[in-house]
Amino acid sequence: MKKIAIALVMALSLAGCASGPSVQIMSDPQANFASYRTFGFAQPLGTDRNGYKSQVSSALMTAARREMEARGFVYSAQQPQLLVNFNAALADRVRVNTTPEPVMGVGVGYYGYRGGLYTPYPVYQDRTTVTEYKEGTLNVDIADVASQRLIWEGVVTKKMDSKAYENIGATIDSAVAAAFAKFPVSPAK
Repeated sequence: MKKIAIALVMALSLAGCASGPSVQIMSDPQANFASYRTFGFAQPLGTDRNGYKSQVSSALMTAARREMEARGFVYSAQQPQLLVNFNAALADRVRVNTTPEPVMGVGVGYYGYRGGLYTPYPVYQDRTTVTEYKEGTLNVDIADVASQRLIWEGVVTKKMDSKAYENIGATIDSAVAAAFAKFPVSPAK
C-alpha cells in the first residue's frame, strides 16, 4: 500500500511539472473535411509584418504543410480549396499563489517558559508568491475558400521558457503538431 501511495505522489508531481501546451479547437459541424483535397496559405499571413515574411511565418508554413500533407492534402498555391493562416502572440503573465503555512504560536507554555511551543492549536499565516512569465499563443486557422468561412481553428497556449526561445523551430513544430493532433482528419497510415 505504501508503494502505491509513493507512486501516486510521484505521478502527480510529474503531472504538475508538465509544461505541455494547452490546445482548444473549434470546428464547423457542417464542414465535410473528406471533400477537400488541396490547401494553400493566406496572403499575407497573420504572422507576416510590414510587408515581409518573417522567419516565424516560414517555420509555421513548413510545419503546417507537413501536417496537412501527412493527412493526404496536396499543396496548391494557385487553386487551393482550403487556406491556412496563423496568428501568434506573446504575453506577459503573472501568477499569484497564496498558501497557508504553519508558524510558531505565541502560547505562554508551562509556567511562562518555552513560549510558543505549546499552543493549543496550530497557527497559520498566508504566504504569497508572485511569478512572472511569458505565455505564447498560436492560432492555426483553416478556411474554406469557396464559402469564405472559417471551418477549423486550433489555439495552442504554452508557458515559454528559455529552452523554448533557444530552439524556436522545435517549439513551433511541437505547437503546430499539438494543434493538428485535434484536427478532424487523421494522418494517413
